[in-house]
Amino acid sequence: MADYSMYIHFYKQEQCVTVAKSGQRFADGVMQNGDYCVGFEGIAPPSSDQLYPEVPEPSPAGTPGEVPQPATPNDVQVDIPAYNPNDDPGASPVPMRKKSVRFSESEDAEMRDNDSPNLNIPDDSAERLSDTSTAGDDQSERKLLAGQKVSEDTEGQNGRGRKPSSDMVAPGGVGSDPAGNGLYKQNKDTLFFRDNKRRIDYVLAYEKNDDSKSEEKKQQKRECYEENLRYEGLELEYEDRELSQDGKTFYVKIHAPFDVLCKYAELLCIKMPIAYNDLEEEDDGRQCPNPMRLEIEEDDDRDVFTAPFMRNRMKKFMIPQKKEEFFHHAVRSRIVYTILERCRYEDDKRKIGIKKMLNNGSYSAAYPLHDGPYKSEHSKLTHGYKNDRHLLFEEWARLGKWYKYQPLDKIRQYFGEKIGLYFAWLGFYTNTLIAPAIVGFICILYGAISLGQDLTSQEICGSNITMCPLCDQRCKYWPLDNQCRYSQASHVIDNPATVFFAIFMALWATMFLEFWKRKQAVISYDWDLVGFEDEEERPRPEFESKVSTHRINPVNKLEEAFLPFYNKVPRLIWAGLVVLFMVTLVLAAVFAVIVYRIVIVVVFYRSDLGLISERAKLATSATAALLNLVAIMILNKMYERVCYWLTDMELPRTQTEYEDSFTFKMFLFQSVNYYASIFYIAFFKGSFVGRPGDYNYFLNEYRPDECDVGGCLIDLCLQLAIIMVGKQAYNNFMELIFPKLKNWWSRRGNVDQDAVPSQAYTRWEQDCDLVPVPIMALFPEYLEMVIQFGFVTLFVAAFPLAPLFALINNILEIRLDAYKFVTQYRRPMAARAQDIGVWYNILDVLAKIAVVSNAFVIGYTSNFIPRLVYLYGYSPEPGVSMRGYVEDSLAYFNVSDFQTLSIPDDKIGPDGNNVTICRYQAYRHPPGHPNEYEYTLHFWHTFAARFVFIVLFEHIVFLIKNILAYLIPDVPHDLHDLIKREQYLTTEMFFSNEKDLQQSMDQLHHDTDGTRHRHAHHHE
Repeated sequence: MADYSMYIHFYKQEQCVTVAKSGQRFADGVMQNGDYCVGFEGIAPPSSDQLYPEVPEPSPAGTPGEVPQPATPNDVQVDIPAYNPNDDPGASPVPMRKKSVRFSESEDAEMRDNDSPNLNIPDDSAERLSDTSTAGDDQSERKLLAGQKVSEDTEGQNGRGRKPSSDMVAPGGVGSDPAGNGLYKQNKDTLFFRDNKRRIDYVLAYEKNDDSKSEEKKQQKRECYEENLRYEGLELEYEDRELSQDGKTFYVKIHAPFDVLCKYAELLCIKMPIAYNDLEEEDDGRQCPNPMRLEIEEDDDRDVFTAPFMRNRMKKFMIPQKKEEFFHHAVRSRIVYTILERCRYEDDKRKIGIKKMLNNGSYSAAYPLHDGPYKSEHSKLTHGYKNDRHLLFEEWARLGKWYKYQPLDKIRQYFGEKIGLYFAWLGFYTNTLIAPAIVGFICILYGAISLGQDLTSQEICGSNITMCPLCDQRCKYWPLDNQCRYSQASHVIDNPATVFFAIFMALWATMFLEFWKRKQAVISYDWDLVGFEDEEERPRPEFESKVSTHRINPVNKLEEAFLPFYNKVPRLIWAGLVVLFMVTLVLAAVFAVIVYRIVIVVVFYRSDLGLISERAKLATSATAALLNLVAIMILNKMYERVCYWLTDMELPRTQTEYEDSFTFKMFLFQSVNYYASIFYIAFFKGSFVGRPGDYNYFLNEYRPDECDVGGCLIDLCLQLAIIMVGKQAYNNFMELIFPKLKNWWSRRGNVDQDAVPSQAYTRWEQDCDLVPVPIMALFPEYLEMVIQFGFVTLFVAAFPLAPLFALINNILEIRLDAYKFVTQYRRPMAARAQDIGVWYNILDVLAKIAVVSNAFVIGYTSNFIPRLVYLYGYSPEPGVSMRGYVEDSLAYFNVSDFQTLSIPDDKIGPDGNNVTICRYQAYRHPPGHPNEYEYTLHFWHTFAARFVFIVLFEHIVFLIKNILAYLIPDVPHDLHDLIKREQYLTTEMFFSNEKDLQQSMDQLHHDTDGTRHRHAHHHE
């Protein structure tokens, strides 16, 4: 009678358990390639034939021409515990979320009690698991190297064997009709192999130049690479270029079998559902209809707990009857991409990964497929949604759905967590803009309503005061009432409500960031990103190809490219000098616009057209802002190219280092580019003019630009409005039109679809013609929103409508970005991200700078403080009336004291009389005073009040911000309970398996002792 034995494989402290029977003996403590095998004295491990008897695979129906092959050690034979939806009415095999609907404990228990046979793992599986984690593993000796001949076997069921060349397509072969009728083309929207069973998870495309000498090397690389893909368990199917619509592109379709998905899900620690949420949720009993809610959210609303996937505990996971649907498409594509990144194409350990294959031209494209067309000829009301892409287009990517919530879980499942997180952040930011948009509009409305009670604008509109000329010689004396409308517009913006709004926005920025952290914590839990950490990144292909020095990696002990510090320093210094030069170029452009203002305002004032001369300041500000916007757009395009060149020159080692360096340079430049002119108007315009009789001059001819009687706030508001709104309109236009033009250009050489059968333009060809998703596709999206956040917070006191314009733009931005990703871009690889990264830190810095900026805008740029000083210190009715404020704020000047260059040609005033005294805005002593034209005590009181206000404003707002940040927890309280419950269930799942293992071991020891006793008795 055979004895029983057990041996256990350990891999990365995770147990892979195999129970086997054998009567052979072996020594205890066997080591196999790092896998610790625990044996029992006198008991030997079974042979692979005893453990895994070869079972022939059934021949698939409907796939003539494919020869089934016996199972190899690479194929993990798995018995899957079926999850029966009938046990749970309303359940579906679609991917499950962590929110909302809960199921009863009995249903949960019934699901978890489903038993299944043990998972059978080949004897080399643990070795291969560890080997797949690095590029330079021992397994490489068994892999095909470039230049070696590939097996001549025809393609079998598992996709193994030799890939036929373009002239090998024959009836019954690859690229042929299954019925043996020659070249065969599938339905254009199919997502499966020719057997209509295996789903296409990834597609590789390449063009082949038969006459090129380098093409032979590329072909060898492709053959080696594809053979290694097969060795990893992937299944390949080929499409000849004669079947492609352009007649020149080959396609390699890739499918990941379920056992491969399970293996890599365990390696990547992908969390999968283990149990329904059994925690009670508070229910207030109110079910108010919400027109913004999406009906589709109820389709797959499951509240589940998840745990890192482990094959030896597969029966604990909620696997549906159709096991292929256990891993949703985003996970499948990510797993396949992981394999693509880890396979070699040459014998050099560094020649590895699809990125390098794309970089060296061996492949022209690598992408997962979209789910199908995004439009349907049938109504969704009668036929439903054809696929997830169609659903996202109808419910998310259309402008008509602007008021609806975003289907974030669908976005995450389709595009991955990284893109889903961007849209979650953008949607949250847009929602939080509603409150400041309303408050800002109310502030403007208050200013307009209270205009009738504003004594300052009334005094300006009803005055007969003669003002000094605004330019030299040809400018005339002008009446103060010309500034009537300007002063009224200034009051609409510059009123007591603006101060409240500035404080409100400073606190709003803090609450936005704090509540986003809470929202991000919930999303991280729902999307299984808690504790997620990126594995060690591989060096960029460009880095390895350009760096000649090497070192041993301290982590994986493999040789890798290395850039010494003494080589980095010159590159960083050169990059810094170029960035400094570009920033100087931006400042030069701002200076050029300032010069334009100085020169053109004189031209407008001297114009014989009353329409222009009367509105010279407004026309100057508007045209200067438009020129500034054009300069900003041109410099942005130019610097983006320079920034890419500089970052490439720096040779960052990893993609993360590349993105961080690029982000820093681009944000620094764009901040200066967008905000420099605004800072000039807010804090410097009018500070260098001088006074009548002592003007400062630029180029010995032009006086510096100065503010109007009502201050510079209107100029600042106009500059902000034109740059912010103009930038948003331009970006939205480019995001909508540019991808369409690129796709049209890409398809221009294809055969007219109306002239060929409908099967001609397959899904992989349609997707190949779409715009490739840039490596840094989300960078410009984040940067655009962060720059907008700066406009909304830094200068909101000067432009209270900024949040409203930002809200309108973002509503469009969400739908335009969605349209772009759903219809114009190839489907991206489903990348993961735990948070929005460095952008949160940038937003936090902007929020802090905004407090200081708004303090200076209110205290220094606006007339709020001078009015308060007059009201409580100089008014005839202190604290009651502002009557006399305009008269008090204007100083006197004797025209006989003009400089020769400044004497106006026309000495007649608006009333027709010769002018002897004119007025200008300042707190200075009148002519004839012992300290004539010097600052008065009123000026110093106002200056001190401005300083005190700025200091108090900053300290009070920062104090409130810090209190709010302290009071608002980063993680919601109820989320703590969910995380703890999930951890408990994961631990229970682990230890329940340990208990079963211990019972088996106890039984094994008992049987072993009995066997020894019988053997001893026999010898006696």
